[in-house]
Amino acid sequence: MLGENFVYFFTVQGFFMGIIFGILKSFDAEGLLVYTFFITTFFYLFSHIIIAMYYKTLTARSYSFEREVHEKDLDMFVKEINKREKLIDSACKITDAAIKINSQHQATKA
Repeated sequence: MLGENFVYFFTVQGFFMGIIFGILKSFDAEGLLVYTFFITTFFYLFSHIIIAMYYKTLTARSYSFEREVHEKDLDMFVKEINKREKLIDSACKITDAAIKINSQHQATKA
């Protein structure tokens, strides 16, 4: 079954369930419409989630995992993180030194 047909089928099924539930639970036309709308919307969105999961698992099996490419990427990320940590550490040292000089300057003024 095509994904599009599954969405249509599930949406119509939700519509009729919404009508039945609305007739059983509501006492006016507004309640019937609200129940029908929300239940139909839930079934519509739920069918899209199911289709997305189906295609995700379907395509996940169709390709091979290229370990070397991922290891190179991860090594590059580690190098970038280490460079940024060194930069942040040097900025913290400069900030600490500036705070110390400022506090010494404030102490000599007072």
